[in-house]
Amino acid sequence: MEKIRVAIVGYGNIGRFTLEAVEAAADMECAGVVRRSGNADGIPELAPYKVVSDIRELGKVDVAVLAVPSRKVEETAVKYLGLGISTVDSFDIHTSIRALRSHLDEVAKASGAVSVISAGWDPGSDSVVRALMQGLAPKGVSYTNFGPGRSMGHSVAVKAIAGVKDALSVTIPIGTGLHRRMVYVELEPGADEAAVAAAIKADPYFVHDETHVKVVPSVDALNDMGHGVNLVRKGVSGATHNQLLEFNMKINNPALTGQVLVMAARAAVRQRPGCYTMIEIPVIDYLEGERETLIEQLV
Repeated sequence: MEKIRVAIVGYGNIGRFTLEAVEAAADMECAGVVRRSGNADGIPELAPYKVVSDIRELGKVDVAVLAVPSRKVEETAVKYLGLGISTVDSFDIHTSIRALRSHLDEVAKASGAVSVISAGWDPGSDSVVRALMQGLAPKGVSYTNFGPGRSMGHSVAVKAIAGVKDALSVTIPIGTGLHRRMVYVELEPGADEAAVAAAIKADPYFVHDETHVKVVPSVDALNDMGHGVNLVRKGVSGATHNQLLEFNMKINNPALTGQVLVMAARAAVRQRPGCYTMIEIPVIDYLEGERETLIEQLV
C-alpha cells in the first residue's frame, strides 16, 4: 500500500509530537517539515527529514498538518489548500469554528482538496464523544469540564501579548462546564504588570472565564504538559429519564493533539473535497488498517 505523505508545518510542541505519531503510523511517512527558518536548526530528530521554508520543495504531499497557533490557521490553510494540498489543524477557538469551516469549505472545493479543522482533543475527539452522548440521551444537559492542566491555546495567546516573555495558562474546573484560568507570566524587563493583566483578561480566550494573573520569575519551573477532561451528560433515552453518561481522560496535552492530527490526516485522504469537522467524518476513517478487519475487531 502506498503510504500517506504528511508534511508538518511548524515545529513547536504540537509539531514535535505529530512527527512522533507519523513515525509510529505504518500507513504514513513524513514528507518533510516546513519552518520559517527553512532548516533544522540543529534539532536531532529532524536530521532524517527535509526541512524547508516552502512546502513545494517537498514534492508530493498528500496532507499538511498545520502545527501553528489557532490565529494563524485560516491564512495558512488558505495558502496550502490553494496549492491543492489537503490540510488538518487543531484550531481551538470554539466560537469561530463554524465561520472557519464555511470559508475553508469554499477554498477546499475550488482546489479539489480536503480540510479537516479543529482536530485536536477539544474541539476534536471530545466533540465526537459529545455527539455520541447526545445521541444516546437526546434530551438532557452536557457539561465539559477541562483540567486541571495546561492549556496550549491559552498559553500561546498570552505569549503573544506585548511585555510577556513566557506564559503558562492552567485551566481549573469549577464544575458544570465552568472554569477558572490561572495564568502565570514571566515579564520582559520594564513591562507593565497591570497592563499585561488587563490585556490577558480582555483576550477572547479568557474574557468569558474567571481569570487570575500572577507574575512569576520562571514559567519553565512551573511547566507541565498534563491536562484532562471530564464529559458528563444527564438526560433521557426515549421516555426513560435519569440516564447518566460520563467520559474521563488524563493526558499529555500536545502528545494527544499530535495523535488526533494524524488520525485526521488519515481521514482527510478518504473524504471528498471540502471542509469537515471531526463529527462529520465516519469514525472508521480515522483508523489505520483494513476496513473489514476493523469491523471484525471493533463491532
